[in-house]
Amino acid sequence: MNEEFDAIDLRLLDALQADASLSNQDLAARVAVSPATCLRRVKRLVDAGVIERRVAILSADRLGVGLHALLEITLDRQGAEHLDAFEARAVQEAAVQQCWRVSPGPDFVLVVQVADMPAYHALTQRLLTQDANVRNIKAFFSVKRAKFDTRLGLPGAR
Repeated sequence: MNEEFDAIDLRLLDALQADASLSNQDLAARVAVSPATCLRRVKRLVDAGVIERRVAILSADRLGVGLHALLEITLDRQGAEHLDAFEARAVQEAAVQQCWRVSPGPDFVLVVQVADMPAYHALTQRLLTQDANVRNIKAFFSVKRAKFDTRLGLPGAR
């Protein structure tokens, strides 16, 4: 979508990033538009793919999924079919929250969240150790999360 966003669109997007559970009435009041205008604009943003989805962000600690790791994966062969095959396997794993193809350096960076070290070990056995094309794995384990945010900075939204 290469169109310009006006101030109302930006305020809507900012408000939804802060709390996607707002009712249409509450969202309209927060953005200072009528409920009908609000509904129409949000639908347009959804239809255009600007709003990809609305989700609840859960507490990993309260749900017992407290081991967070960043993995750098380097493959032995980087042909398109090898990259696609690894990516397809990685995105099927529930513990893989994010899968990025990167350059330069490793071929992939994965963000994974598991319950504990035995769960991490099981994941690496399934996803990495059994793959003959995985040449190198570098794991970074989180000891503290200083910031976590899903919001995108929007010009003039606040």
